[in-house]
Amino acid sequence: MRLVLLSGGSGKRLWPMSNDVRSKQFLRVLSSRNESGLESMLQRVWRQIGDCGLAPHQVHVCASKVQTEIIHAQIGEIGVIEEPERRDTFAAISLSILHLVDRCGVELDEPVAVCPVDHFVDDHYFQEIQRLSSLLQDGGADMALMGVQPTEPTSKFGYIVPDAVSLNGVLKVRRFVEKPDQETARRLIREGALWNCGVFCFLPRTLINLLNKRGLPATYEDAHNDFHAFPKRSFDYEVVEQLQSIVVHPYRGMWSDLGTWSSLSEQMENEGVGQAILSQCEGTHVVNELGIPVVAIGLRDMMVVATPDGILAADKTMSASLKDVVGPIQNRPMFEERLWGTYRVIDYQKFLDSTEVLTKCIDLHAGRNLSYHRHAWREEIWTIIEGEGEVILDGRWHRVRAGDVVRVDQGTWHAIRTRSGMQFIEVQRGSRLVEEDIERKYLTWREMVEAIPGIPVS
Repeated sequence: MRLVLLSGGSGKRLWPMSNDVRSKQFLRVLSSRNESGLESMLQRVWRQIGDCGLAPHQVHVCASKVQTEIIHAQIGEIGVIEEPERRDTFAAISLSILHLVDRCGVELDEPVAVCPVDHFVDDHYFQEIQRLSSLLQDGGADMALMGVQPTEPTSKFGYIVPDAVSLNGVLKVRRFVEKPDQETARRLIREGALWNCGVFCFLPRTLINLLNKRGLPATYEDAHNDFHAFPKRSFDYEVVEQLQSIVVHPYRGMWSDLGTWSSLSEQMENEGVGQAILSQCEGTHVVNELGIPVVAIGLRDMMVVATPDGILAADKTMSASLKDVVGPIQNRPMFEERLWGTYRVIDYQKFLDSTEVLTKCIDLHAGRNLSYHRHAWREEIWTIIEGEGEVILDGRWHRVRAGDVVRVDQGTWHAIRTRSGMQFIEVQRGSRLVEEDIERKYLTWREMVEAIPGIPVS
């Protein structure tokens, strides 16, 4: 069996810590077994997958292109299927299945399971998902789903209503109910309904036959080049609800989508993350990514979050409405995690002559480097404040250490590397300060050593 993890999210429901790049599954706020003591939902899921025996080559992540770096930074080497744009789960899952068949050689009759990457679950969750493969075959069904045993009548989720009597131990799905009101939810639970948690298991042949029948792209290359051809709708609506034979497997463990600060804070073991001081508080959590202290006194059931992207102080019971409140905010991400390290925006200014100046604090992790690249519309000045490393400017190599200043003129090829870790301030100045203003030549330091004369081999 293969497993596809869907990584989505617009970054609004857990603002200001999340943004379009760093969605909720990448936030390092959960208790961990590693030295730092904190991990993200993605890292937790990856650990659980390893514990249940799935090999790395059996697992892929489907994500937007901007998320690829942070995925590799947090869990290392894993196959990432990049969506050309966000078009909901039908397009994402179709692209993923076609990638597995055309690029990875997965057989048309090899079961594939698909699930969201951003759910907080018990360790045996992925063992239960692996059971879907045999249920699919034993039940002779087109698809096998996993449904969560409800803990309360809620309208937040869709419901799967199975037949009252199972056939050979397999529950057949009778119908689906999308986010009912609370009274209907109570009645559905009495009927044995399960929450629809977005876990599907099916044969690639089933989906590809459907794509061919509807005249949609049915090869990976066509799907990637004509991604816009897929309806921007959910996989449930476009596929699941159209099938005649579906079975469901009940999951009775911990499951939460941690979609609000209220639900996420329930899984945080520490009341304060970062420089946070809480005094006489009850049911309150503080997350602080700034370099200054945040003090909370006498707060009850509050969520306080301070990041370079903004500051939130909210009653936890009202955190579900956060997405609507911050919807108009369209600022660029002020903090990002990359494969080479992290950066935090310190200041941005635009002057009367339209010149822009952006100041960042960059943490370059040990053994990492920035690519050999240049910019068409800006110059940069690097001030090394901690650590030491090596810099290449238009083919000239030299060492740098704390206190050194490096000027990178517009159009100059440049790269920087550190063995032990480095922090530096980068001041960008130019007519257009956009992430797209970059032309790369070499990604790794080894490539630079091999291609540029005079670079020491070390």
